[in-house]
Amino acid sequence: MSKLILSAAELIEHEIAEPDDDVPPSAAKVNASTPFAPDQLIWLFNDGQWEDFIKEWAHSKKKIYHLVCRMGGANDFGVDVACFKSDKGFQGDWDNFQCKFYEKALMPSDAAPEIGKTLWHIFSGQISKPKNYYFFAPKDCGPSLKKLLLDSGKLKKYVLDNWESQCQKTITKKQEVLLTDSFLDFFETFDFSLFQYKPTHEVIEDHKTTPYHSQRFGGGLSERPKSSEPPVVPLKSESRYIEQLVEAYSDTQEDLSAHATAQDHPSFKDHFNRSRESFFEAESLHKFARDSVPNGTFEKLQDEVYFGVKDTEEEDHSDAFKRVKEVTKTARSLNVQSSGLHGVVGLKDLQGICHQLANVDRLTWKKS
Repeated sequence: MSKLILSAAELIEHEIAEPDDDVPPSAAKVNASTPFAPDQLIWLFNDGQWEDFIKEWAHSKKKIYHLVCRMGGANDFGVDVACFKSDKGFQGDWDNFQCKFYEKALMPSDAAPEIGKTLWHIFSGQISKPKNYYFFAPKDCGPSLKKLLLDSGKLKKYVLDNWESQCQKTITKKQEVLLTDSFLDFFETFDFSLFQYKPTHEVIEDHKTTPYHSQRFGGGLSERPKSSEPPVVPLKSESRYIEQLVEAYSDTQEDLSAHATAQDHPSFKDHFNRSRESFFEAESLHKFARDSVPNGTFEKLQDEVYFGVKDTEEEDHSDAFKRVKEVTKTARSLNVQSSGLHGVVGLKDLQGICHQLANVDRLTWKKS
């Protein structure tokens, strides 16, 4: 028997890459309305759009599998999207998702050659038996195929009866695969309940959990969860923007020496607490963006805020504290309607982004 298709180390080369998202989506694209539901829109996909959709969908599987690989190709051994549950690759548990692009609903004659290919390559030792095998397609599985996939005995009989016409010549170009002898014994004892279908609406629900759904289908972003409250004791991740705030307070005529922290000073404690609250609001928006929109969307918003307030930051001010207040005031007045996050961005977010920028020294309050 031949070795498995690829080793665990070799599989890394087939890991599904991040979808192309060089240009973060605009508000118009994210919030676009359409008369069609997502499970109807995918009927209109061409093969390229389907491939992009599958790449995006596969990212929902990365949350529950150790490794997700796209194996489709001339020598894929009947494997399309392989989802591995451990770092053992084909030597461990794995699931196969057969994501077929057809302009019609899948029929038994579409599934039988794929089933035959899978059985042959498991029998010949090219791949191990997956724990689950799912078919899905833009227009789903048709009624006749669904009935067979729900009755493993009838499915086995269909493949057996149609082996010569639908499987024998399609499994490999090197030879016709006859269903005889030890392979027939293997076939007859194989549990056909392995083969299932994944309804289109479930695929769409999976896709909704990725950052690509709003860009792909429009309809706006989901509701943003409530932001977390700043902890009483500042975190290490806040240190630089807090340091900058203290420097700004110290640049005024107020005496800070009699107070242990800015949180204790009667003139600055309210501003300090509001600043921390807005910082955590912006951090919450950043986390929401990672789960809701493609990479770079939040960073683009940060850049827009930076360019919107930089002139104000560079102007002369009576003291550094005045500079902080003027910059955050300018931020709150910015128009960010073009951002893919428009609709979930609030005033506290815009002010908090200023403190995020100060936290990495893109904005500086006290000028030397």
